[in-house]
Amino acid sequence: MKYGEEAYGLDRDVLALIERWQRHGHAIGGDVFNDLALRIFAHQLRFNEPYARYCATFGASTAKLPASWHDIPPVPSAAFKEATLTTFDPADAALTFETSGTTAATSGRHYMENAHLYDAALLAGFEHFMLPDHAHLRYLNLVPNPKARPHSSLGYMMGRVSERRGDGASAWYLEEDTLNLDAFVGDIESAIEHDRPVCIATTAFALVHLLDSLDDRRYYALPTGSRVMETGGFKGRSRVVERDDLYGRTAERFGLSRGAIVAEYGMTELTSQYYDDVLLRSHDDEPGVVRYKLAPPWLRPRVVGIDGRTLPDGTVGALVHVDLANRSSCVAIQTEDLGVQFDEGLVLIGREHGAALRGCSLAAEDLVVR
Repeated sequence: MKYGEEAYGLDRDVLALIERWQRHGHAIGGDVFNDLALRIFAHQLRFNEPYARYCATFGASTAKLPASWHDIPPVPSAAFKEATLTTFDPADAALTFETSGTTAATSGRHYMENAHLYDAALLAGFEHFMLPDHAHLRYLNLVPNPKARPHSSLGYMMGRVSERRGDGASAWYLEEDTLNLDAFVGDIESAIEHDRPVCIATTAFALVHLLDSLDDRRYYALPTGSRVMETGGFKGRSRVVERDDLYGRTAERFGLSRGAIVAEYGMTELTSQYYDDVLLRSHDDEPGVVRYKLAPPWLRPRVVGIDGRTLPDGTVGALVHVDLANRSSCVAIQTEDLGVQFDEGLVLIGREHGAALRGCSLAAEDLVVR
């Protein structure tokens, strides 16, 4: 089968899974996920030469495919800084996103052959986890503006969400790390005056900067149905704030419950995202209560030990993500993050705890959630 025909067929199959889940809530069975993951992996072994060479060191090839998606060799996320990991000519990319790096020399690139697949995955996940009430919101974005930063995957994501699911009055307030506070305050006050619920989409660092910049005497009771989507940590920053404290300050400042503040977990190397489960709960979030990360069914995590094998639930290990929407790059990505899988979902531990936690079993209530 020629490349174009095979690529189109795989994209069609992934899009069909996304559409059935988005429209009808259809789950993806284990056999279906496994079959499609292995078909995508075989496709990538044939057409993504750097990834194929890497997988060969683990004994995986088109002649010797694994039996389970758990055994697909994950490429380290840092590899996107070292190689062009695509199944197609990157000159033909529909989208190009740059990975984080302090200089151009240390950043990598994730090339997307099909913008339709990326858009379908991000919108379906956002709608399910951020808009379970089908709210029509005004998006106030403290993330990179895609017009100024076209290679930011986060900026692109919120640009698409604002266009497709916003009320037409969404706005952007960051220029590099400079916050346009006056514009933000004016738009918040206008939304309150006209009773327009908002979604503040922000990085953790920008949210801290915003809270610090607001006058301590100014509190804004956001309209009913408003929420916050917080993403990203403090990598490369001199200041770190515990999320529990950050969410407490945010809830107080904007008259929100803590359950209206959702942490999104994603990365440039993935097409799909995880979200906190708080908007899907029947009860409100309380300080110290474990937040579980949930993913759309075409994205599945593995928690692995030092040997790369999947660890039992309740065991801390490194995170591998298998994302069927990564058809044109690498279906399995190894990160530097630590986590624990439970029946309820994934719990992130962070990076700074290091190898001391690897392999230890914990109950959910024992975790200090970051």
